[in-house]
Amino acid sequence: MVIMTSFLSEREKKISKEFDANGFIVKDIKDLSSLKKIRNTFIDSIKKNISNVSYKKKNDEDLLNSIHKKVRPEKLNGFRMQIINDINKNKNLRKLYYQISREYLDILLGNELSMQLRINLSIQLPKDNSSLLPLHSDVWSGDSPYETVVWLPLVDCYKTKAMYILPPKKYGKLKSVFLKENNASSDKIFNKIKKDLKWITIKYGQVLIFNQCLPHGNVVNKETETRWSLNCRFKGVFSPYKDKKLGEFFEPISLRKISQLAINYKLPKIK
Repeated sequence: MVIMTSFLSEREKKISKEFDANGFIVKDIKDLSSLKKIRNTFIDSIKKNISNVSYKKKNDEDLLNSIHKKVRPEKLNGFRMQIINDINKNKNLRKLYYQISREYLDILLGNELSMQLRINLSIQLPKDNSSLLPLHSDVWSGDSPYETVVWLPLVDCYKTKAMYILPPKKYGKLKSVFLKENNASSDKIFNKIKKDLKWITIKYGQVLIFNQCLPHGNVVNKETETRWSLNCRFKGVFSPYKDKKLGEFFEPISLRKISQLAINYKLPKIK
């Protein structure tokens, strides 16, 4: 580990230490107005794509939690893709998403950021195995370790309605499993380390930022409610990229003036 002089504030050090120890942070969102606008975007899309929705404005969470009563598992992916396409037509959505997590991204990543071009949506119906994301680390499949994921629930998420992550202190055990279990399946590895996994409880009104280098995933939702969660990647604009490229997957969103001038600067030609 590189040891450097730190001029961070005590608050910045505390949040960084928490992220380092747990592999994630869960924080209350202060900009509730932006959060409400994000969820309203989804409510509007649901009303557009499901004709028989009975909706009362005060019951946003009830509608989301009970969507499995309106959408069958075999229709879920088509429904999810319709919602994703709808929400990403909203030109203000990514800005709202950045605003709700900005103060924590500034601490963990910096203030010159690239953001994923499209926000992704996960919907997990109760007892449905079609939306599983087995144990994985994003860097195993070609993502840059300089990325982080901002995970936003649209409903309260708990137990199997949430996601799990392997805490940093337990990562050494996974390495030993890899050495002993050559070419083991994701399920087999999961069963070897499942007692060490941390299930993340997070309420609507909170945001999760996690280290996507650590193994994480979900299981069949055994709760009685549907899970709705968004995820979007961020990284320092000048940090190394891998498979997900700038301009193809990422877009600069907070480039500062000196950097803008530097990118366009050309040395004068001397005759």
